[in-house]
Amino acid sequence: MKIHHNNRQVCYFFLYLCMCGAICKSFHYSVLEEKKSGSLVGNVLKDLKVDVKELSARRARLVSEGTKQYFQLDPQSGDVLLKDRIDRETLCGQKDPCTLLSEIVLENPLQVHRIEVEIEDVNDNSPQFSKKEFLFEILEHMSTNTRFPIERAEDADRGENAVQNYTLSPNDHFGLDVQSHPDGSKYAELVLQKQLDREEETRLFLILSAVDGGIPKRTGTAKIIIDVLDSNDNVPLFDKNMYKVKIMENSQPGSLVTKVEAIDHDLGSNAEITYSFSQVPGNVQRVFKLNKHTGELTVGENIDYEINQNYAIDIKATDGGGLSAYCKVIVEVEDRNDNPPEVTLSSLTSPLPEDSPPDTLVALLRITDRDSGDNGRTACTTEANLPFMLKTSVNNYYQLVTQQSLDREKASEYNITITATDRGSPRLTSTRIINVQISDVNDNAPEFDKSSYEMQLSENNIPGLLIGLVQTKDLDTEQNAKVTYSLLPGKISNQPVSSYVSINTETGNLYAIRSLDYEQIKDFQVTVRAVDSGSPPLSSQVMVQVVIVDENDNAPFILYPLQNGTSPSNDLVPKGAEAGYLVTKVVAVDSDSGQNSWLSYELLKATEPGLFSVGAQNGEVTTMRPINKRDTFKQKLIIGVKDNGHPPQSTSATLSILLVDGFSDPYMKMLDIPKEEVVEEEDRTLTMYLIICLAVISFIFLISVMVFVGIKIQKSRKFIESSALNFPVGPNFPENCGDADAGSLSRAYNYEVFLAGGSLNSEFKFLRPLFPVLSVEPAQSQGVQRISTSSQDLSSHQAESQLRGQVRV
Repeated sequence: MKIHHNNRQVCYFFLYLCMCGAICKSFHYSVLEEKKSGSLVGNVLKDLKVDVKELSARRARLVSEGTKQYFQLDPQSGDVLLKDRIDRETLCGQKDPCTLLSEIVLENPLQVHRIEVEIEDVNDNSPQFSKKEFLFEILEHMSTNTRFPIERAEDADRGENAVQNYTLSPNDHFGLDVQSHPDGSKYAELVLQKQLDREEETRLFLILSAVDGGIPKRTGTAKIIIDVLDSNDNVPLFDKNMYKVKIMENSQPGSLVTKVEAIDHDLGSNAEITYSFSQVPGNVQRVFKLNKHTGELTVGENIDYEINQNYAIDIKATDGGGLSAYCKVIVEVEDRNDNPPEVTLSSLTSPLPEDSPPDTLVALLRITDRDSGDNGRTACTTEANLPFMLKTSVNNYYQLVTQQSLDREKASEYNITITATDRGSPRLTSTRIINVQISDVNDNAPEFDKSSYEMQLSENNIPGLLIGLVQTKDLDTEQNAKVTYSLLPGKISNQPVSSYVSINTETGNLYAIRSLDYEQIKDFQVTVRAVDSGSPPLSSQVMVQVVIVDENDNAPFILYPLQNGTSPSNDLVPKGAEAGYLVTKVVAVDSDSGQNSWLSYELLKATEPGLFSVGAQNGEVTTMRPINKRDTFKQKLIIGVKDNGHPPQSTSATLSILLVDGFSDPYMKMLDIPKEEVVEEEDRTLTMYLIICLAVISFIFLISVMVFVGIKIQKSRKFIESSALNFPVGPNFPENCGDADAGSLSRAYNYEVFLAGGSLNSEFKFLRPLFPVLSVEPAQSQGVQRISTSSQDLSSHQAESQLRGQVRV
């Protein structure tokens, strides 16, 4: 149940709020001691003005100021319950009121409410005297109304349950005067009401009873023995009735506190004074020691300001005759800065997401110092080079919050040192290290180790061959750093990328799916994408260029003369040709590139080895010496063409050369050819087909030329006249009309060829010109004979006549 404030408590409370710098509402409850665990202390829902749902959502918790937690908060009901049975006398001793301080901490927003629970006393302890018997030695004939202090009884209970009265057994000489100390405690003095007479009674026995005010009342008793002494007419006298001294806490045992001194004007043994404690509790007698001969009061054991701030000590001086005098020593303990601040961690958020915004609450701390005054005032700091800062909150609470953005990739955890320093002299400091783990957020996309990749792949590769590897690094961790690779859609030679290349989704290895041919694809590009497994996923991409490396997998191909499986073509050479005469040129190409396509020519076999030679670089076949009549009419040459690859590949071409007389005559006579050297007659049907095809093609060509010329004449007669070119044809035309360095087909040659009957099936060879030529020849060209296209004339003269033709190559 709640208790009511008195006016003084209210004043102290608001003064404390002003010192804290913030209004922190306090709640007051009370509970009887010795109640069993789980007993209800109070309910905070009404005081906090929240419901159960909000109480749980704001992570309400009960924090005790001490090291032991006496109460617990039930978040489902808002009840404050006893955690363990409480004994007020063990917990607070004689301190009154006995109050336990706790705090309810609410988050979002942060609120701290003080809870003061007063432990109410129950009458569970009886008054007790320190001794069962007290001995008083009193002179006879001592004047009446003389007072003799009696040691008070101790009762562990407080308030009404403490000692409220003393009673004395009935007698004729003494009465009992019960009085109160300023703190409200009761004490009794034995008052002499009738003089003693030793001759009548040498010893008296009295019963002293101490009664508390509890219900039911409890009583403690002690026996008082009074010895009646002979007369001693001078009592000891102290120079002061009250001594006030100050002493620092933690003074060394044996340190002098003060010295009390009494004098006695008697002589002899009646003047010998002995000092002793009077009505001093046992715990005080342990803290202080009294020299019974000198009256020096010294420190017996450690003095702790936080336990007791002052002591009141009664000292008795007794002379040899039994007379006593009393004085009081008030000892005030001065606080020493002997307690360092204590850092208590109330809550901690760890791990902390790295994307936490500034001013996010990381930890809630409380700084306490058991010292008082400046010794108990504290300041709390943390390291300056961290992304955290401390914010002062209410009631010595500090909030550790973020002051800037966090990056787990730079620092995955922080060991934050909290330093608390008081203002005492010397200043005491305590530290506490708080470990805050930073949890990862997917804020880093995968990064490739190169901005672009160039890989090489030899042609004719095996399908499934590894091309290369792309690698990424992701600064995130765990699932956020798990990268998956893929190929972006695209085309390679109008076909999907996936039909050429595949990628391992986990390792980034690129594989060729098919065998590639350099002559078809020299290089291609693919785009690789890397995606992490975070939420949301982040990605990056890179361009990979795959260069196909040529291999020498193509043999040279003979363009001229064609090697089509039929009879080789015949090249005509006049028998009067001199050395160096250009017979023909072997033209070959290689589909490979680089040095794999560099071709060289050589003469492998010849009918007359010393008659002809072949240019190693250009394939030109020339005569090495003049031709004489002894040379064989038909020469056969085998020309080898080899590339420069490793290993080299080669091919060969077969040339058939005819040595003829009268190269310029329209016809060659069959009789001039020796019978043994006449070439067998070829298939006449094939020759007829070739002549028909030639006639058709020539006809179509002439029609096209006529149409083209007619269109041009209509547009501009002047253009036709300037465009008409005459190309002389004959033996006087220059042999080399092309550029010698223009490539494999670098030269054009004009020949006047006379063909024998029966050789038309293999003698007509046409090369496609490198550029179109419009030839307009005069109607009557000197020394030129047109080929007859009449099939009737050809059929009638097949066996006998010879066809004279002019072929421009």
